[in-house]
Amino acid sequence: MAQRLPAAPPVLPGFTYVRPLGTGGFADVFLFEQDMPRRPVAVKVLLEDLVDEGLLRMFNAEADVMARLSSHPSILTIHQASISSDGRPYLVMEYCPNSLSSRYRREVIPVAEVLQAGIKIASALETAHRSGLLHRDIKPSNLLITAFGSPVLSDFGIATALGGRGEEEVFAMSVPWSAPEVVDERVAGSVPAEVWSLGATVYSLLSGRSPFERPGSGQNSRDQLKSRIRRAAYTPIGREDVPASLEAVLSRSMQRDPAARQASAAQFAYELQLVQHELGLPHTPMEVAVDEWASAGAPVDFSDDRARGPVRPSVQYESRRPVRARAAAHRPDEGTVLAGAEPARRGLSAGVVAAIAIGATLAIAAAVAVTLLVVGG
Repeated sequence: MAQRLPAAPPVLPGFTYVRPLGTGGFADVFLFEQDMPRRPVAVKVLLEDLVDEGLLRMFNAEADVMARLSSHPSILTIHQASISSDGRPYLVMEYCPNSLSSRYRREVIPVAEVLQAGIKIASALETAHRSGLLHRDIKPSNLLITAFGSPVLSDFGIATALGGRGEEEVFAMSVPWSAPEVVDERVAGSVPAEVWSLGATVYSLLSGRSPFERPGSGQNSRDQLKSRIRRAAYTPIGREDVPASLEAVLSRSMQRDPAARQASAAQFAYELQLVQHELGLPHTPMEVAVDEWASAGAPVDFSDDRARGPVRPSVQYESRRPVRARAAAHRPDEGTVLAGAEPARRGLSAGVVAAIAIGATLAIAAAVAVTLLVVGG
């Protein structure tokens, strides 16, 4: 099936379009240049004819999950989320020029590099789990490489709450890296299922194929892969530089019984660190958020299907201009009276007004007396 062409890029204020980066089932990804601050960014844009309540719910959840987790050094950073002028929701994210999926099938990735990547991604997953979130789509194509060569976990489009059950539970999966209980739709997502996918991804990076794929056999259809995953018969990688201890870690992560796998992503990372120690490699540190951070903030609302676009600010404030002066702005023909003479007259006390009147009367009487004297003389 031919890959479709990307839709037209949106017009985004403050961003300059550069070129397309890729297409997917629900969205296109474009390279843009942000004007201020100046930097290249990847913009994921939902397809216009597919936007409905369900897709908006997934979009909002992906934006909120990434915003919550992207401070982790091994999770893709999100900069902004909004809706374009033509009605398409979009995410503005860190631009990563490469991914591990573009390498593992065409070249042999060194064991040391795979161990380092496995520990970093396991740390990111452990942080997500401690925050009550599941990724549910761990695979090589979702491991991007930053401009500085570090792997980061991306694409939280089908993320969900840990232990949660929405009104419409979604059984989305990438079959070659999905656990048996997910393939059979018994579980939509869980920590043991994430451990399986993590192990299957590390296996793929080392072997150049997915764990239950038979290279050159022509028997790797979706149904055939599902059948082998259900049996969960582990096949050794077969590389001479892959130690037996690493094979054991991966075999354990892909046990048919979820209880037989590593209890957490952190445990998986720790066992990879032991392999590093055995091989005399530097230990990759685990980077897991502290409990105070993980529990802070409101939980992500996975039922939010609102179109959360740009909002016009409306700030109300009290004017310091006099009330009558403000009224004059609406009645310019009376402005001089309202803004000048009348407030001044209104400000005089009754006594002052009476004194002025008496003074004026006396002045008139004096003027009359003087006139009579002049005439009489």
